[in-house]
Amino acid sequence: MLAPSFQEEVARYHEAVPEITRGNTDPIKDLYSRLEDVTLANPFGGIAKGWAQVEARLDQAARQFQDGEMLGFDTITSYTARDTAYLVETEHFRARLDGAAATEEFALRVTSIFRREEGYWKLVHRHADPAARPQSRRSLAQATAG
Repeated sequence: MLAPSFQEEVARYHEAVPEITRGNTDPIKDLYSRLEDVTLANPFGGIAKGWAQVEARLDQAARQFQDGEMLGFDTITSYTARDTAYLVETEHFRARLDGAAATEEFALRVTSIFRREEGYWKLVHRHADPAARPQSRRSLAQATAG
């Protein structure tokens, strides 16, 4: 079997991402590199580094969502070089968060970086945050512990 092209891998990625909002991390985990330089900066904060931390953070995120439904991906840009590629998108989905009674709509600003490993494209970094729309400069201020 031939290794998938980057566009084929993006299609797999787009099938895997919504599964997180349904509590299933297996599809996205299958896309990740297992090398220790992998990173994940998800909307719940912090940065996980190394496969063990990334895997734990994916599982933690999936436990926050129920009944997810993907509404679409807006691809802003992508770039592919010989052994590296990236994808910048806005992800739109609906889900129940933390067991809420009703679903909410979410939009995430997402940057994903892939690396070719043994001929296959593997996800090595994903950064997703809720700043998909312009923010006020006050949103940059960190709340202080009181």
